[in-house]
Amino acid sequence: MTVNSTIAHQRLILSGDRERFKELLRRRLIECGWRDQVRMLCREVVKENDGNNITFDMLLTRVTPRARAIVPDSVKKELLLKLKTHLLTQKDQ
Repeated sequence: MTVNSTIAHQRLILSGDRERFKELLRRRLIECGWRDQVRMLCREVVKENDGNNITFDMLLTRVTPRARAIVPDSVKKELLLKLKTHLLTQKDQ
């Protein structure tokens, strides 16, 4: 994280807006079906291992890169735009 992104992150936490943005992201990911796709990825990984000795950490390590890659660009763009707008508004105050 850069100094500016760290400051922006701290501002979001202190203002309580971080939780609001997390909730927006969660809703959008559910709406677009991303959560269901990740659930299927998890099932695939478990099936590949025949359900034997797979830990949560192993599942997380295997699924996370794929899950991040399938986040729709529209969701990323919307969240980024709202964050930028919010931070610029806060900066002017």
